[in-house]
Amino acid sequence: MRLLVARCSAQYSGRLDTVLPEALRLIMIKEDGSVLIHADSGGYKPLNWMTPPTVLEEVGEPLSQIVVRKHAGRSEDRLEITLTEVLSDVTHDMGLPDGDAALAKDGVEAHLQELLAEQPHWCGEGLRLVRREWPTDIGPVDLMCRDADDDWVAVEIKRVATIESVEQITRYLERLRTDTQFERCRGILAAQTIKPQARVLAESRGIACVEVDLAVLRGEREPELRLFAA
Repeated sequence: MRLLVARCSAQYSGRLDTVLPEALRLIMIKEDGSVLIHADSGGYKPLNWMTPPTVLEEVGEPLSQIVVRKHAGRSEDRLEITLTEVLSDVTHDMGLPDGDAALAKDGVEAHLQELLAEQPHWCGEGLRLVRREWPTDIGPVDLMCRDADDDWVAVEIKRVATIESVEQITRYLERLRTDTQFERCRGILAAQTIKPQARVLAESRGIACVEVDLAVLRGEREPELRLFAA
């Protein structure tokens, strides 16, 4: 992982355009291609970020600009970081992201995945499981299913779904769709609770949201009956 403390500004263009004015910030460049710009406030969330797969270009000697590019469907996302002063530039070997280093899946999430693998219809009518933990080069998809039309469906399962959950399934879909057999693959975000902001972002990207009840999945109680007016 490379860590730069620098006085910098940033301009992002893609799904929307944003400008980050010049200030002293931390730039994190991860081995997987993630790039994050942090301030010394605001908690864990970066001010700007790009998720893998990305292409990085460094300009100048000494370094004056970092350009991060990423294909997003037919368009391109682009983050240009202009550095006016670099205070620190260090790289650390974090080791391989193996099972010892990776964050273990939350126990509730693991149980949800197991139950939904047995009952995928709770994620969508007509779904049938093909495989749990479907491998991609950026991580496994929780459930890969097919629907009633025999189209592929990727399901990401969370206890509480946040904006980062939406970003995660978006990354999986982007990687899957590079293979022609998955070019029509759609996504479903399944969780006990889905944050309102996450739902808005997911639906804007064509990702379906499904809230599931653990007690119903376990057979501990009957699902609620809902009446719809004509």
